[in-house]
This record gives sequence, C-alpha cells and structure tokens, in this order.
Amino acid sequence: QVQLVESGGGLVQAGGSLRLSCAASGRTFSSRAMGWFRQAPGKEREFVAAITWSGGRSNYADSVKGRFTISRDNAKSTVYLQMNSLKPEDTAVYSCAVGSGIAPVSSAYTYWGQGTQVTVSS
Repeated sequence: QVQLVESGGGLVQAGGSLRLSCAASGRTFSSRAMGWFRQAPGKEREFVAAITWSGGRSNYADSVKGRFTISRDNAKSTVYLQMNSLKPEDTAVYSCAVGSGIAPVSSAYTYWGQGTQVTVSS
C-alpha cells in the first residue's frame, strides 16, 4: 500500500512559478515510476509528466514541455513538479500517482493522491 500527499499548490499570476511536492509512504516508492496528472473543472484528467524509479527517464505532455520539470528524491520518498511560465490554462487540481511505467495514461497508475489546487490568474 502506498499513500500519497501533495502540497505546494496555490494562486499565482501568469508567468509565475510553483513547485509541487508529493510525499509518499510505503516501501515500494523507490522502485516505482511516478506521475503527475491534472484535472480542470468540466474536463477529463490529463497526463502532465512522469518519471522512472531511477529518475533516469521522464515523459511530458506537449502542453508543458519546456516549462515543467519532474524530479524525485528517493531518500525522501518525494516527487516534485517544478512549474515555470505558468499560464491560466494550467489551472487545475494536480495529483500524483504511482505507476508501473511512465506511460501518459491513467490506467498505468495504481495509487493516487487527493490532489492540490493550482490556480493561475491572467
């Protein structure tokens, strides 16, 4: 069993930055891939980024490439999402998840956090 708790969300102006954190409990964190997804009101959940257990490979949605960076610290059982050059369309609830790989689909992820709200004002 893995429990995930996200933090770091908030209100930021367009062009600003935020860093999200996802703290995991459970022994399997260091051996599993991790991903970030987001869901805006009235929209389906969408893939944002994912990283392998070693941190050696990552995957990003086209909409965030060059602006967001995913990283992890296995010693702290934490995965991060650094978000720069934020846009109003990035507004959503961001959730982290434990997966079997870095595929950009929800079905590849098993455990999910509750999410943290990110709001970007124009």
